[in-house]
Amino acid sequence: MKKIFNSIFIFLFGFSVLQAQEALHIHSHNDYEQKVPFWTAYAAGASSIEADVFLKNRKLLVAHHENETQEERTLESLYLKPIAKGLKLAVIKNEPIQLMIDVKTEATSTLKQIVKAIKRYPEIIENQNIEFIISGNEPLPSEYKNYPEFISFDYQKLEPLTSEQWDRVAMISVDYKNYAGWNGKGRFTHEDLQKVTAVIEEAQSFNKPFRFWGTPDSKSAWKAFEKLGVNYINTDEPFKCASYLFSLKDRVYKNELFAEVYKPTFEHDGLHEPVKNVILLIGDGNGLSEISSSVLANNGNLTLTQLKNIGFIKTSSADDFTTDSAAAGTALATGEKTNNRAIGVNIEEKSIPNLTEILDAKGFNTAVITTDEITGATPSAFYAHQKDRGMNAEIAQDLLKSKLTFFAGGGAKYFTDQKIFDIVPGVNDIANSKADRLGFFMAEGEAPSTLKGRGNLLPETVENALTFMNSEMPFFMMVEGAQIDKFGHFNDVSGIVSEGIDFDKAISEAIQFADKNPGTLVIVTADHETSGFSIPQGNVENHLIEGDFTTHDHTATMVPVFSYGVYSDLFRGVYENNEIFNKILEIVDER
Repeated sequence: MKKIFNSIFIFLFGFSVLQAQEALHIHSHNDYEQKVPFWTAYAAGASSIEADVFLKNRKLLVAHHENETQEERTLESLYLKPIAKGLKLAVIKNEPIQLMIDVKTEATSTLKQIVKAIKRYPEIIENQNIEFIISGNEPLPSEYKNYPEFISFDYQKLEPLTSEQWDRVAMISVDYKNYAGWNGKGRFTHEDLQKVTAVIEEAQSFNKPFRFWGTPDSKSAWKAFEKLGVNYINTDEPFKCASYLFSLKDRVYKNELFAEVYKPTFEHDGLHEPVKNVILLIGDGNGLSEISSSVLANNGNLTLTQLKNIGFIKTSSADDFTTDSAAAGTALATGEKTNNRAIGVNIEEKSIPNLTEILDAKGFNTAVITTDEITGATPSAFYAHQKDRGMNAEIAQDLLKSKLTFFAGGGAKYFTDQKIFDIVPGVNDIANSKADRLGFFMAEGEAPSTLKGRGNLLPETVENALTFMNSEMPFFMMVEGAQIDKFGHFNDVSGIVSEGIDFDKAISEAIQFADKNPGTLVIVTADHETSGFSIPQGNVENHLIEGDFTTHDHTATMVPVFSYGVYSDLFRGVYENNEIFNKILEIVDER
């Protein structure tokens, strides 16, 4: 037992009781079935904990069914002693806790033993944050007054009581199945919703906390009951329920940043005409769910979703099931899969030519734009050759040795005395520049996010850069919406949605340019998906998105490829990410 307590206390301190001070009002139903009764629910943040009790041979045995009782699993051993020890060691803090004792045997005799057992723990009785509630087989309300003040009752009807009787009621609980048949998947029927709403309102009119028992036990159900105002959410999975409900406020985002949707003309879409310009836009971490969240938050549409040619790419790196941005960027830029962390080199760490170098030799001007530092993994894959993405100083030198005509991004701190590129001070200075080689720094380090003051800097940079690059010479331009990935790593729904919408503004600039400049191909894809993002619920009309996550890292899920303009039909289908490179060169060689 000592070892068990030591493990419990380590567990509690490690999880800091999952911030239970926020009072999530979770009821741990059949708590004794947890691997560690009481402590699992308490550590999760449940403020109501239930134990079914059978009186056998003057012992209060805890189990779901009488034939499952065991002599050593008593109310005292599983609950009263742990609570007393937790109070003594100050592991149990000052948040309210209620222990619901569900009486399964005859009420009077069982209650007599319960009262006797509790009285052996005056330190619990005297603690005003701990409450004992009797449920199940309980006395008539008229008999409540016959029991000590340190116990109260779970009233299981919706009939009025006297004020004296109400004083002894701690909670009202009713059987959910008497009012609805919803199983916790999808949504309530309108009829069931009306019945459930009515019973909640009726119960709460008595000014007592309310609980359903026998409810479905799922995320959809937990959220639905919380939204309906059920005071205590019934669950057999207290830790999962608490984790979900506690994080809900951070996973629901009301969007207030909108992108105007551009409707393409499709005049040259899919035609096999000579290609002059290629614009590759990469949403870092921008998987299908990330795109969907931005679509739904932006009134159900983006410029991206107007496009007709759609494919999917597989993203695994040469040495891992799940790629990082360096290996994925290198595959897109060089046509060769490589190891994670590698920039522009193969698995033997030998330099391999990238698109900007190859196309420069074919008479193209080239450009790289990012909201990351310009030395970041994805942008540097299009001009640099280093064995590790963390070699910022060496990557910065590669930029100065590169053939790029234009670059824009953060990371000015790496280029304090360079003289290769003319650096313009503002985004509006880009379009009118006559420089042969031009650069624009958005920030000393990474550019701020859209929600932290970046505004329309990315689409404005793309718009001005397209004007600067548009000349008699053809051009290749890579544009990265870098911070979708950043907020995926943070599991931040607001950042994923807002950065995705901002990225679509850049896409709009590219599509409009393609409509005005025949011979332009636009490709929109991602290097990988980040966070295992999903969208369980939301509201298009109110621009609400609820996101959920499986990881803080990248995933190996396929990512979409959208294409527009000449030869856009070549990008349909499902293929490896390095095939993007081959398809671009095939098209260019048709010139």
